[in-house]
Amino acid sequence: MRHDYPNVMVYAPDLTRQPALQRWGRHYHRWIVLGLVLPAAIGFAWDGTAAGALTGFLWGGVVRMFVVEHAISLINSVCHRFGRQPHAGRDNSRNNRWLALLTWGESHHNNHHAVPASAAFGWSWSELDPGYWLILALQRSGLAWDVRRRSSS
Repeated sequence: MRHDYPNVMVYAPDLTRQPALQRWGRHYHRWIVLGLVLPAAIGFAWDGTAAGALTGFLWGGVVRMFVVEHAISLINSVCHRFGRQPHAGRDNSRNNRWLALLTWGESHHNNHHAVPASAAFGWSWSELDPGYWLILALQRSGLAWDVRRRSSS
C-alpha cells in the first residue's frame, strides 16, 4: 500500500514552530533504537541474564512495535470496510466498538471522519475512548492544552 503522506506544514503548522518537537524529530531513529534497547536493559536488570535482556527486547520492544503497527493497519483497513456508519459522508469509514480498546478508541473511525479536529473519537458512553481519557488526564495535569472537542450542537 502506497500513499502520499500529508504535508505537515498544512495540517500541523503550529507543531513545526515548536523547537523542542523539532529537536526530537531530528532524532527519530535514535528514539526507535531506544525503544528497543531500553526494554532489553530493563529485562537484563530484572533478571540479570542475557535471556532476560532478550525477553525485554522481544516483548517490550519488537512485539510492542509490531502490535502498534498492526493496530494502525486495522484502523485503516477494517474501519473502512466493516462496522456502523452513523455519519454519512463521502468516505466509507466505519465505527468498530470491538477494536476500541486495542486501538485506544481510534476504531470509532466514522466519528473521526465526521469531526477530524476532535480529540474525542468515542462520542457516547458505549464508545470506549482510552486515548481521549489520556488526553484529558494530560490536560488536567497541564501537559496538554487547547484540546478540541466536537461541538455539542
